[in-house]
Parts: sequence; C-alpha cells; structure tokens
Amino acid sequence: MIHIRNKEEIEIIRKNALMVTATLTEVAKFLKPGITTASIDAMAEKFIRDNGGIPTFKGYGPKGNAFPASLCISVNAVVVHGFPSDYVLKDGDIISVDCGFNRDGYHGDHAYTFAIGNVDEPTLELMRVTKEALMLGIEQAKDGNRVGDISFAIENHTAVKHGYGVVRELVGHGVGAELHEDPQVPNYGRRGSGKRLKAGMVLAIEPMITLGKRDIYTMDDGWTIVTVDGKNSVHYEHTTLVGMDAGENLSDFGPIEEAERNNPELNTGHLKKVITS
Repeated sequence: MIHIRNKEEIEIIRKNALMVTATLTEVAKFLKPGITTASIDAMAEKFIRDNGGIPTFKGYGPKGNAFPASLCISVNAVVVHGFPSDYVLKDGDIISVDCGFNRDGYHGDHAYTFAIGNVDEPTLELMRVTKEALMLGIEQAKDGNRVGDISFAIENHTAVKHGYGVVRELVGHGVGAELHEDPQVPNYGRRGSGKRLKAGMVLAIEPMITLGKRDIYTMDDGWTIVTVDGKNSVHYEHTTLVGMDAGENLSDFGPIEEAERNNPELNTGHLKKVITS
C-alpha cells in the first residue's frame, strides 16, 4: 500500500530524518584510522537513544537472524548491510554508514559514504557521481511523474554516462510508519514506467553504485552484500518528500559535509563539483 502523508506525519518524519543527519554528523566527527567499526556503532546507538530515539535497524529482520546493530557499516567492496565488528579502519578505506531513527511511530532513513585519508581518485569520482545521481533522482520525485523517472535519472548518470555498475537486487522504497513501504524505487529503469508519484509520498531514494561490475553476492551471515569483483561500492540515501515541482530532502547532507571538512582524517576530495542538498 502506498501512503500519502499528511502535514503532521511529514513533520514527524522530517524530524526523525534530521536526527539521522545528526547521527551521521557525529559519525563524521568520530571517524579516523585505527578505530573499529563496532566503536562507531556503539557511539551512534548511544547518541540515538540519548535523543529519545530507537535505532530502526537493531533487531530488524527475520526471527533468528535479525540485524544485530544500530548502523549498517559497509567498508570498501561491501555494498550495504555490513555488520559493525572489530575491523579496524585504515587509511584509504571508504565506509558507507546507513542509519535509521524511530520515534513517535515513524522512521527516518539516511546513508552516507565517507573517505578515510588517502583514497584513490577513481573512488572519489565514484562518490561524486553517485551523490550527483541521487540529487538528479530527487529532482524527478514530483507529482505526476513515475518511479521510473527517478530510476532512469540515476542509471543514466551513473551507468550510461560514467560506466559504473548499478546494483539491481537492492532498491529504494517508501518509508514512514514502516521502514520499508511501497513503492519500490529501483536505481535503474525507463522514463514513464512504474508507479505514479503523488505529492505527500515519502521515499527513501538510495543509489548503490559500484566501481566495477554490478554483480553482488550475500555472505554467510545472510546480510552483508559484497561486490563479486571486489571493487569499491558507494551508497548515499535521502528520505525524500514527493513535491509538486521536485522532491524535497527531509534529511540533509549539509551538516555531515561540514563535519567532514572539519575532520582532518577524512578526504573531502569527493565534495568537489558535487550537486549538494
């Protein structure tokens, strides 16, 4: 079922999406070589709970194999759903952090990829292009368009113009009272195809783009998704309100980017030439 949210619901979702922004901003301040991904998760969970929220992802999923952490932390060739662990971040890593914040019955969902230290230029360019693709997709999230208009904008900018791999097995989605709602929002597709968009819908638009081929596999934990060729993958996501003339970001990259610029351990080369929110 596709939901059209009223003003009160939208404001709750907006506040929660901005709390995810605040959490990812704290992550940006905390990141450096030599820390474990588990320590990032512990810090973020405390921040979420201290601000009256519940980590959306912790305990999400099937009985017996629910997601064990507050953040999905995906390093280098991990596309999404990586488990926080005793892995120690090192110079040259990229790290995608996906976070959900649940309060007052609604969810915010938001992801960002960070570069640690001396990351190679092809990966920084992949980050730039993927973020640009997200913004181009959001421009198409307007009343009267179709899901395929978002999908086409993302695929055209990443795969067609730049030759990157677009993961097809994982998609964006509606978000609100449930973390995953209709409609699904693929990162590939045809203009004019898919469900009709209506003002008041709230979507999680999230390109997952690879430096090499788009082929992926799931590790034995049942969650962690990795590129088959071992090349880097990046992930950006906004909680987005479908508007009359364009989509509106309910989450915000601005504070995250400011924290990146103030953290000398992070490589901000990927911020150059990027269409920002």
